[in-house]
Parts: sequence; structure tokens; C-alpha cells
Amino acid sequence: MRQVSHLARRKVVFVIVEGPSDDTALGIALSQVYDKDSVYIHIMHGDITTRRGGNSQNIISRIWKEVQGYANSNHYKATDFKQIIHIVDMDGVYIPDDHVIEQKTAANVRYASEGIYTSDVDGIIARNKVKSDILYKLRTCGNIRKIPYRVYYMSCNLDHVLYDKRNSTDEAKENDAYAFAKKYKGNMDGFVKFICESEFSVNGDFKESWRYIETGMNSIERYTNLCIGIRDELDLRAGMEI
Repeated sequence: MRQVSHLARRKVVFVIVEGPSDDTALGIALSQVYDKDSVYIHIMHGDITTRRGGNSQNIISRIWKEVQGYANSNHYKATDFKQIIHIVDMDGVYIPDDHVIEQKTAANVRYASEGIYTSDVDGIIARNKVKSDILYKLRTCGNIRKIPYRVYYMSCNLDHVLYDKRNSTDEAKENDAYAFAKKYKGNMDGFVKFICESEFSVNGDFKESWRYIETGMNSIERYTNLCIGIRDELDLRAGMEI
């Protein structure tokens, strides 16, 4: 009974990711970083920032609906949440329009250092505009229903940051995710070093990290600012242990 009571007091860290392989790759590692809290990985099965009908006016309510659904099903209140962490793929959203390149035979969008290859140039440019507006709203909001909220980027996408692959198949995503999770299970220091001390790690000020990814072609190159959130949590833990 005492153990149940202790677990009930653990704050929920609600982590939003796009797909199941993202959960596979990051779930165990993030649970090690936030070891005093209960990490829940919420899979969107897609990118909520590009979902049909989404815009900068309704994106906060759409995210809250996801959190609220989990809270209601588990009898949680807003005060039971420590924070909301939202991990998003950049998908080259900030690159100049002239780097969205027409490729009429392309069945799917393909990302490369020189730009985005697509059979629907106008569609991708429109997507980028809506997504960039939504991301500005998210990175400046600070909290959702009084729960601290931060959005962190993986560029060009999560597979690019974790495995140095931009255009993986679903099968490759899963295989790479399992290998990544296995590598860092029980090795929090190794995971932190990889995310926070690699060439792709954008450390420092949160706002500055977003200005950086907005610049030039950076949003299609290999960068992440997730390191900022991880360092903040580890600094908080260290302070509590003193």
C-alpha cells in the first residue's frame, strides 16, 4: 500500500511524439532522465502541427485535448502534471521557398541538404507557412492550462538526429529505434552525452535555439535542442540533491 501511495505522488511528464518508433527510441532513455517522475509517451500517429484544419489559433486547444483525454482516463488533475514536452520534426519548415524542388515522379516527399523534393511544390510551401506559424505559437506559449509546456525540435526529423537518416521507411525506423533503445538502456550518461554533446546539439538559450533553426537551411540539417530540456532537468535534480 505504501508503494502505491508513493507512485501516486509522482508527477506526470507528458511527452508528445509523432510515431510509435519515436516512443521506442526515447521512452526508456527519457524515463531515466526524469527518474523521479512518471514519464508517459503520447503517440500522435502523425504531426499535430500539420494536421488538417490546424492553425496557430486552435493548436493550443488541440494539444490540450490530447492531454485532457489522458488525464480523464487516469483520473488526473492538471496539478498532477509536472510538464508537457513536445518533440517535433522540423521537416525543413523554415527553408527558403526556392529550395522546395519539383520532382514530378516523387511518390513521397524527400528531404536532402539542398532542399525538399516533391511533386506538389505549392502544397509544401503552404504546409511550411502554416507549420511555422503554429511552431511560433507553441514555442512562445510557455504553458498550457498552467502546465509548463515546451516544444523541442528534431531536424530534419527524429531519425536524422538519432541515426543520421532523413528518409527512413517505417521498417527501418522501428529497427533503428530498437537498436537505439537497447544501446542506451541503463546508460543515461551515454544518452545525455549523445544528445547534449554532439555536433548537432543546439545548447544554450531556448529562444536562441529556435532562432538558430529558423535560419537559412538549418531546419533541414541535423540539429536538436532537446538537450536544453535534458540539461535543465539534470540541473534541477542536482540542485535538489545538494
